[in-house]
Amino acid sequence: MSPAATADGMSDGRSDFDLTGKICVVTGAGRGIGRGMAEGLARHGAWVVLTGRTRATLEEAAEAIGDHAIVETADVSKEADVLALRDAVLARFGKIDVLVNNAGVNAIFKGIERTSLQEWQDIIDVNLTGVFLCCKYLGGAIGEGGSVINVSSVAGHAGLLRSVPYCASKGGVELLTKGLALDWAKRGVRVNTLAPGWVDTDLTHGLLEHDVHGKRLLDRTPLGRFASPRDMAGGVVFLASDASAFMTGQSLVIDGGWTAG
Repeated sequence: MSPAATADGMSDGRSDFDLTGKICVVTGAGRGIGRGMAEGLARHGAWVVLTGRTRATLEEAAEAIGDHAIVETADVSKEADVLALRDAVLARFGKIDVLVNNAGVNAIFKGIERTSLQEWQDIIDVNLTGVFLCCKYLGGAIGEGGSVINVSSVAGHAGLLRSVPYCASKGGVELLTKGLALDWAKRGVRVNTLAPGWVDTDLTHGLLEHDVHGKRLLDRTPLGRFASPRDMAGGVVFLASDASAFMTGQSLVIDGGWTAG
């Protein structure tokens, strides 16, 4: 009897989360949430392709993860980079099983009256167009049984003050996901979002530690703490694995209760 089977021959469920042999591409994987997700996928047996714009941070993450991590630099807002990334992964592994569209830029925290067209475009290019390009080329190469996980935000479910471009980009990701889930259901490819709340990373630490703004955000979070990147790992493993085999077009919100109030 296999370790994952019960006495009556039924699976005990542990194998549902097994990603052994799966090829998972994670964008924005050099630090923060992306790195935490990549580490979680690797812990469950996957090969992880870490991609982003900065090779040094990607290589640091790959060294921490170990032999099942490789590095491919790419800017997801550039079509040529995404095509080259797809070709490099297929040349090495011959397939892509899971795509995690995590690469993103933060809100700029200013009113729309003071937001320039370039600032708007910079956020949309990475947070929304980047997801479109990666789904088109990398997701388009995923076969039956594969999974696409688009990383959204609580800002895709509720407005944030002085963050209109960011909210628009994440709201777009949520609806892109639902439309694509319908299109790709017949291919047997699932498409879902994972929507984090406030996660303590090097990009957000200053805000979350701020005496006024950080306290306001913490008071709004029912669980009474900010997330760590590792808190996102379980959700991405679930969405990547057979444990979520009948789930598509949905948003898994991991926010400590932020959107419950």
